Amino acid sequence: MVSMDFELTEKQKMIRKLTREFAEEYITPVAEESDRKQELNPTVMEKMKELNYFGTCIPEEYGGAGLHNDTIAFTIITEEIGRVDASWAITTGVHCSVCAYPIYKYGTEKQKKRFLIPLAKGEKIGAFCLTEANAGSDAGGVQLTAEKDGDEYILNGSKIFATNGGIASTMLVVGKTGQQGKRKELTVFIVDRDTPGYSVGVKEDKLGVRASNTSELVFDNVAVPEENILGGLGNGFKLGLRILDYGRITIAAQCLGLAQACLEASIKYANEREQFGTKIARFQGIQWKIADMTTAVESSRLLVYQAAWMCDKKMDYGLSASMAKLVASEAAMYGAHQAVQIHGGYGLMKSYPVERYFRDAKVAEIYEGTSEIQRMVIANHMLRKK
Repeated sequence: MVSMDFELTEKQKMIRKLTREFAEEYITPVAEESDRKQELNPTVMEKMKELNYFGTCIPEEYGGAGLHNDTIAFTIITEEIGRVDASWAITTGVHCSVCAYPIYKYGTEKQKKRFLIPLAKGEKIGAFCLTEANAGSDAGGVQLTAEKDGDEYILNGSKIFATNGGIASTMLVVGKTGQQGKRKELTVFIVDRDTPGYSVGVKEDKLGVRASNTSELVFDNVAVPEENILGGLGNGFKLGLRILDYGRITIAAQCLGLAQACLEASIKYANEREQFGTKIARFQGIQWKIADMTTAVESSRLLVYQAAWMCDKKMDYGLSASMAKLVASEAAMYGAHQAVQIHGGYGLMKSYPVERYFRDAKVAEIYEGTSEIQRMVIANHMLRKK
């Protein structure tokens, strides 16, 4: 067990207030349209660049907002954006947590100076590319090859389900650089979109978070300089897991925001809708749904903030990140299910946001490690304890 102070700082409270105001003013009015068109709104994109939301996890010296040591603040930002649109929360969250932040955390000074400034400004969008047709939950199953040729590595293969893939200009790509017995030697490369041989394949038509770009990426003799190796040759498996741990806090925060949105929409509708001559908020069946949703949201918030706090305290937060992701994603799915049920027939209609919330929530139980994988991580950690 850990002991932590649950009181937010004045800065963190202000960040919540400003992010909520921004999200409600700029993202909420276009969220349904973005979902329908399956693309991010360009006006929101420009405003996010202006307010430095793409640089939240990057120090000021590299053009960022300087929240690299305040994961709780970053969590609050992701939560508030996720409260109005999961697509934007996953877009900025992935860009910051599993591309920009790892370059800052594990990159050389030369890599930081080259890549972080355009990422912080939003001039370039980032992506983390691990998943392949036979390598998803099995992170060690990567087949994309990276063969040394002089002072370069030649990448061949493909990645699928890459969040931000079709719009990203800077990618962290996990490739196979060798074989040590039965264990593959994996390495993380920083790849630029303009590199010859790189191309974007199929853009996925998803159930939820439809405005978020999810694409196949193809590498056909893509030459990457040796100096673009992140975290050292052969350290890709270990580094990839560390990156995913941090990313899980981000996804958990996005799910928390979505669960909160489901709860708020349900309370609003229950206090407005009348059946049998009374507000449905008076019905015990509805009240119990609201009570269970509230409990799930607050339980998630405690776990998410604990994982973020442990990260800031430089503690081992992998277990907490998995628990937070598991509980928050299932709270979002539960909340979305109950929200649709409370709305009845209207919950199935696109004129009410809970229809979109339901689709977005299901995706959250899959990406960044399925619920089953999170349970494996949690169980393995506990069973190894002495």
